[in-house]
Amino acid sequence: MKTWSIQWHITTKCEQRCRHCYIFNSPEGKKEIEGEKRMTWPMLKKIANDIKNTSDNFGANCNVAITGGDPLLHQNFWNLLFYLTELRGIKISIMGNPWLITNKVAKNLKMAGVNTFQLSIDGMRQVHDFWRKKGSFGQTIRAVKVLQKNGIRVAIMTTVSKGNVADVPKIIELVSDELQVAVYAFARYVPTHRDSNEMFTPQEYRQFLDTIWPYYASRVNGKTSFNLKDHLWTLYLYEKGLFEPQDTKNVIVAGCGLGINHLTILADGTVYACRRFHSPLGKVPEEKLVDMFFSSKMEMYRKTSSLEKCKDCFLKCYCRGCMAMTYGVTGDWRKPDPQCWR
Repeated sequence: MKTWSIQWHITTKCEQRCRHCYIFNSPEGKKEIEGEKRMTWPMLKKIANDIKNTSDNFGANCNVAITGGDPLLHQNFWNLLFYLTELRGIKISIMGNPWLITNKVAKNLKMAGVNTFQLSIDGMRQVHDFWRKKGSFGQTIRAVKVLQKNGIRVAIMTTVSKGNVADVPKIIELVSDELQVAVYAFARYVPTHRDSNEMFTPQEYRQFLDTIWPYYASRVNGKTSFNLKDHLWTLYLYEKGLFEPQDTKNVIVAGCGLGINHLTILADGTVYACRRFHSPLGKVPEEKLVDMFFSSKMEMYRKTSSLEKCKDCFLKCYCRGCMAMTYGVTGDWRKPDPQCWR
């Protein structure tokens, strides 16, 4: 691999209680909140060193996305941030909330070498505040401008569902035409407790992509890059004649990074193969990341032959669907992606 990534949830503390949050809406998340209290500064440093050593062993660049909860609420956030910078060779981004972003905070983030700060917009003002917290929309717009003023790239993420689908074109216009953020992407809402009432049917989801594509295509030369984060974009672009799969010799080359180039560390030290569903591999700092990455537990996620539907798909090495979505709906990540229309 050339690059691998770590999503590190250093805290579960948060100013918001978002309706679609997997931390506050799942049994595993509630256990994580309890376990967070045991993570000391020496343990955080040991984990950071393990991340660096694993990167060196892989001979790969490492992207670390520090998140939470709101990572800025962690008492050792700044210590950890500057320590990761000192280790060198690690690209740091933050996935956080807007509430604590001030001019001083933004300057310090820039000084610490933060490359990108990701914020969420889940609808225009009324819809966004319904999903997250009253006042959150206005705070997010303010934070975007403060971060940009201090030279930090801003990425905007939308969790898309039936409850906000009508606002997504307006979000695209806002973030690309007005705010001109560096990156925009959306991910599908993943049920955390068999709550599937916000989910699209397969044909509804394809129609949604069909609606969004012209908004992306007409802004291809703009300042905002559109990250086709959802793996089902591959199937859509193939059907549009915009993507032609090559013979990959059964090697996974794109799509879901689960088991390929990604790990998640939770606030209590538990390591997940994927943050969005129950997929524990072990625990840091007691166990090494490299051992978990090459463990038999991780190996089962790499085998496309384990996937009931995807194993026979000609796009399996480019997509594999979303195992978290499948787990959220069925309780079994091996089942077909419930929104794949093929």
